[in-house]
Amino acid sequence: MKWISVIAFLLAATGASAQNVTGRWTGPGALTNTGVPADNGTELVLALSESGGKITGYIEGPRANDSIVSGKLEGNKLTLEAERAGRGGQMQTVTYTAEIEGGKLKLTMPQPQFGGRGAGRGGRGGAPRPPQVFELARVSSKDPGPKPAPAPLVSLPMPEPVKHELARTPPMGWNSWNKFRNQVSDAMVREMADAIVSSGMRDAGYIYVNIDDTWEGLHRDSRGNIVTNNKFPDMKKLADYIHSKGLKLGIYSSPGPKTCAGYMGSYQHEEQDARTFASWGIDYLKYDWCSASQVYTNNDQATMAGAYAKMGLALLNSGRPIVYSLCQYGNLDVGEWGESVGGNLWRTTGDIQDNWNSMSHIGFELQPGREKYAWAGHWNDPDMLEIGNGGMTDTEYQTHMSLWCILSAPLLAGNDIRSMSPSIASILMNKEVIAVDQDHLGRQGVRVAKDGDLEVWAKPLAGDAYAVGLFNRGAESAKITARWSDIGIQGSHPVRDLWKHQDLGAVADSFTAEVPSHGVVMIKVAK
Repeated sequence: MKWISVIAFLLAATGASAQNVTGRWTGPGALTNTGVPADNGTELVLALSESGGKITGYIEGPRANDSIVSGKLEGNKLTLEAERAGRGGQMQTVTYTAEIEGGKLKLTMPQPQFGGRGAGRGGRGGAPRPPQVFELARVSSKDPGPKPAPAPLVSLPMPEPVKHELARTPPMGWNSWNKFRNQVSDAMVREMADAIVSSGMRDAGYIYVNIDDTWEGLHRDSRGNIVTNNKFPDMKKLADYIHSKGLKLGIYSSPGPKTCAGYMGSYQHEEQDARTFASWGIDYLKYDWCSASQVYTNNDQATMAGAYAKMGLALLNSGRPIVYSLCQYGNLDVGEWGESVGGNLWRTTGDIQDNWNSMSHIGFELQPGREKYAWAGHWNDPDMLEIGNGGMTDTEYQTHMSLWCILSAPLLAGNDIRSMSPSIASILMNKEVIAVDQDHLGRQGVRVAKDGDLEVWAKPLAGDAYAVGLFNRGAESAKITARWSDIGIQGSHPVRDLWKHQDLGAVADSFTAEVPSHGVVMIKVAK
């Protein structure tokens, strides 16, 4: 009996190591926030060819279009090395791992790189999100052959200028992505609109209620119209409800065939989708590059500008004023051409993350030099606000708010307004700080002094006034001095603390304050 058990064990081990993974494996292409398959009809395909100990193939899904260049199977554990085209066109290497159990293949997706919608967004810091594991079943044991050749990439000439006379001050509102991602729904958007009104946010200026990715269907209707999925049964009725609250409704799409989450994009349907958005009563469009890199020539400014100009012109001709937000991560000097394609705002970086390193890196390090592109109707966008999502202290959130307002950035809250704490509400609805952002002079602030981790930023305001931020990026409290000569003024000027809501009297030549670690003192210097 003992020998029979040993032989059975050896046979099982041999079988496990000798199993062949050739074939086509498929399964649900999206997961919910809790890691269970999402019922949205998307599919993930893993095509493998194993021959002579070499494994090749490809992976296709809502957020994957990778070529497998090598693989290794040890027992029931599989490692796959794959290549993909990055957003700038450069090839990236990613590693997939998998386990084969009971005829199922459990595939772990690689952690995304920063600059898009994954861990490390914004380029700095933050704990990575838990890995996503997809369960696939083998539907065929036949060799799938090579990956189908993609269609030739499209190149476009630099477009003729498109003019949108909207968003004369930076847009303010709320966006679903940072907090809720694929959990957004019609009911949630209605509740959020109610909370924006009851909390006082609408009266503070937050008027756009923006639905980010995952509202779309996976296919178009028989006439080619973009449609909603079952989370949004009637977008026109939702828009009517939002408008009845004195608010405006925003939506999301992509110049590519698919959005970042794998839903229907607007590629080759720009005019049709713009008309649809207008018929629904949409007031704001965020247009995210995403899969456009799979159909357009990469790393080509004219082509990217041309792709965005298609929708810019379509919105202009839609019969409804729709604010146009370009989301292409600041690539290819977007400030040079964002206005000319009809953009009212354009992203300057990859996605922000709810932590100090990401926020401060984006705000302090990646915005200087962009101020020349910002003016009424055309704004640099360092990404949405993370205030209230729990990854930073209230002091850090105060810095976040202050810096974004000095930068004349769009103010799109991304927290759960329904359960917002009083301290978070006081940060988001500080009307004196918001007034700096919304100042009608339309000038973006700049850094005027820096001493290690201590920085002074200033923004010109209407009436010959200035907003000045004294920022401490260091680990200890420190005294910071703002010199009037660095700002371009001299003499004695009335000073008001915008967070304490206190007049500090006339101050001559300079202003000094004790600033906490990761904190700010923000003042207005009058004429």
